[in-house]
Amino acid sequence: MKKVFLARPSIDYQDEYLDFYEEWKSSGESFVPWVVSKDPSDFEGMIRFLYENEIGEHIPGSWVPSSTYWLVSDDMRVIGAVNIRHGLTEQLFNSGGHIGYGIRSSERQKGYATKLLAMALEKTKELGIKKVLIVCDESNIASEKTILNNGGIPDTSFTEEDGNVVKRYWIET
Repeated sequence: MKKVFLARPSIDYQDEYLDFYEEWKSSGESFVPWVVSKDPSDFEGMIRFLYENEIGEHIPGSWVPSSTYWLVSDDMRVIGAVNIRHGLTEQLFNSGGHIGYGIRSSERQKGYATKLLAMALEKTKELGIKKVLIVCDESNIASEKTILNNGGIPDTSFTEEDGNVVKRYWIET
C-alpha cells in the first residue's frame, strides 16, 4: 500500500480526479459515496458544490451538511473518496449513516478502504461527532470487514422497501 493522505477537493487534483471518475464510470458499478456521481465536466462547479454542501449552503431541506475528501497517494493518484455527513436524518439513521466511502476498482483489496475509514473517523472527531453510524449492504462483505476492522459495533439491521438489508454499525471516536 502506498502512503496516502486525505485531500480536500481542489482544482489541483483535476486530472487525477477525472481519471478516478472515469475508471469508476467505466466499471459500471454504482458510485459510492454518492458525491462521486456528481458530473465533473464543470470541475470548478463540482468543487463549489462540494464546498457549499460542507457549509450547508444551497442544499435541499432534506439534506444535512457534509464534508468530502479524496484519498490521494503520495504520487498524487486519487484512490478513493469519502463523504462525511455532519448529522443524521431519519433516512440516514436507517440506511445512510454518517460516512460513505469508496475505493476505485483497481486499488481494492490493498487495505485502502480500512485506512480511508480510519482517517474519516478522525475527521468526524474534529467535527464533534462522538458516535458514528456506518452502514453497508448485507451483501457487501468487504465493506463489512472494513467497518469491523475500524471497531464497528453491530446494531439492528434495517430492511429497505425493496428488501435490501442494510447492516448498521456504531463506532465511538
